[in-house]
Amino acid sequence: MVIVHGAGSGKESHADFGRLCAASGWVALTYDQRGHGESEDLMGPPALADVGRMGVFLAAREGVDPGRVCVRGSSLGGYLAVHAAATEDGIAGAIAICPASDDGLRHGLRDGSLEMRADIDSLDAWLGEHDLREAAASLPPKPLILLHAQGDERVPYTWSEELHERYKESGPETSRLLILPGGHHRSVQHDPELQATALRWLEKALPQ
Repeated sequence: MVIVHGAGSGKESHADFGRLCAASGWVALTYDQRGHGESEDLMGPPALADVGRMGVFLAAREGVDPGRVCVRGSSLGGYLAVHAAATEDGIAGAIAICPASDDGLRHGLRDGSLEMRADIDSLDAWLGEHDLREAAASLPPKPLILLHAQGDERVPYTWSEELHERYKESGPETSRLLILPGGHHRSVQHDPELQATALRWLEKALPQ
């Protein structure tokens, strides 16, 4: 499992999910995205390819089945998780938690609300050329589970509903959508029960 954090976060923030993966028989890898933590690069378009590179690195580890490498991301990380699963042959499935929208990320770049070091011009242009709805539509038959809190103050839960519908229009029913009452933007990603639910569902949904 490649674990991708959101804007203003870091690899340490998702150690709880990494420990759950390890306890459940998964090898987990989390890293600082560009523009965050110990990374020396600015956040920019290469961030998407980084997810694929991390998947290749993980697949080469002893004991890892290279055909079952998946990605889990939240917010900005969820955005990249869906895109990576749709475009990278080495990514077999995805867990996306309150995935950010293209327009929302561009707005955050322009008003400075995204807490990261970024190449604003190139990233803004790249985001303008990529539609997450199209990525969701091209993802089948790879499994996708979306989780979103109804009380999310940053990304409306209806966005995940829209992504789920676009997935279902294009392929077999290998997707699941969980909308949770109440909550906020960060509540789902650290909920132990929801973490375990998503991991179990994805494991069963992957081709044996």
